[in-house]
Amino acid sequence: MLSPNNSTTAYINRIATAVPTHDVHNGFLDFAHSLFDNDRRAGRLFKRMAALSGIDHRYSYLSPQGDAGEGVAFYRRGDFPDTSTRMKRFEQWSPLLAQQAVERLELGDDRENITHLLITCCTGFSAPGLDLEIVERCGLPSSVERTMVGFMGCYAAINALKLARHIVRSEPNARVLVVNLELCTLHFKETAELDQILSFLLFADGCAACVVSADPGGIALDSFRAVIVPGTGELITWHIRDFGFDMVLSGQVPGTIYDALRDSSDEILAGAPPAAIDLWAIHPGGRTVLDAVQRAFQLAPAALENSREVLRRYGNMSSATVMFVLERLLNSAARGSGCAMAFGPGLTAETMLFRAAG
Repeated sequence: MLSPNNSTTAYINRIATAVPTHDVHNGFLDFAHSLFDNDRRAGRLFKRMAALSGIDHRYSYLSPQGDAGEGVAFYRRGDFPDTSTRMKRFEQWSPLLAQQAVERLELGDDRENITHLLITCCTGFSAPGLDLEIVERCGLPSSVERTMVGFMGCYAAINALKLARHIVRSEPNARVLVVNLELCTLHFKETAELDQILSFLLFADGCAACVVSADPGGIALDSFRAVIVPGTGELITWHIRDFGFDMVLSGQVPGTIYDALRDSSDEILAGAPPAAIDLWAIHPGGRTVLDAVQRAFQLAPAALENSREVLRRYGNMSSATVMFVLERLLNSAARGSGCAMAFGPGLTAETMLFRAAG
């Protein structure tokens, strides 16, 4: 038996990800463009911005063909679903996607050794909830300690890893299963406001699962730092309303992130220069967000290649997205020091220093 020891290192031993089957990006572009029937100038601007988004694919349980009354049929012009209808879909689909990601971890007999389950989600809620569904569907011990990290948005995965590290450092025998699940496409709105439709252009559904333990191997979690920017609380907001969850994503976000990271570089990187960081796992909140991070730290274009590739292939899946980037690093057997970060309401940058053991 290991004894509690503050010097215990926590590792992400493995990561698995899953997305729904329907690639909805092109279908969404056609549908969104149709909303500008009476404003051709806005329609042309939308097309230009979509082409610059850096996104080629996004996945959803909603089918562009409207199979079985879903997809575009789920969003009917003049008759978008209310929050109750959207949450029924969440209750139907979220356990399926979570189970798929967890099973891809190939836990085998090790599932009996899982001691803690942490879940991040800001796109749906119910009780009994996703935590108990995962326990039952994935055969986890009924004694597993469960914690929901709710409504923190895109940076929630970093907070979950921080919590998992605390658990492992206080209980070195712990094996923590972390699940980050979001069904963002449930919350599209019927609107002709260009800024809001452009924000919908980013978001997709996805799930990541990982195991954090004291077993050496994978990605070592070294330290965490939160940077909260005063006076920016209205730049990113997320409220439950009658017709889904309403998001405000201000166009000022990339510039604010640039200023915050440039001013806080020393504390985020623990005094190291950006050139000393070998690996970067940045939440791809959008192309302009990644551009802001690259400029703030004066990084070479290749430094954010993994983040840009995740954005291109999957879009922004809120809390799950940075884990897709870390999965690419883990699967590539990359080695060296690293920095991960994600951004969300506050405006907040949650950051993590790590070491990849290859």
